[in-house]
Amino acid sequence: MNNQPVQLTLLLLFTLLSNTPLGYLRQGVKKRSPLWFLYIHLSIPFIIALRLYFDFNWHIIPLTIGCAVIGQLSGGSLRKRNERG
Repeated sequence: MNNQPVQLTLLLLFTLLSNTPLGYLRQGVKKRSPLWFLYIHLSIPFIIALRLYFDFNWHIIPLTIGCAVIGQLSGGSLRKRNERG
């Protein structure tokens, strides 16, 4: 049985869900500050480790980047919405 679709779904969900709170936190700090860069890049080693563990090649990287960006933007949007009340 081929588990690749399940593994890909788990990888992309992890990427999206781990970047959403990081985007929320990133929205609350000064742009291009050390914390801002940390919140953008913190999930990358874990995403890479999971990608390698599931034995995906580099072709999956654009999908993970897309999910990371969506998560970051979603988290930032949530923070903006919460701050407006």
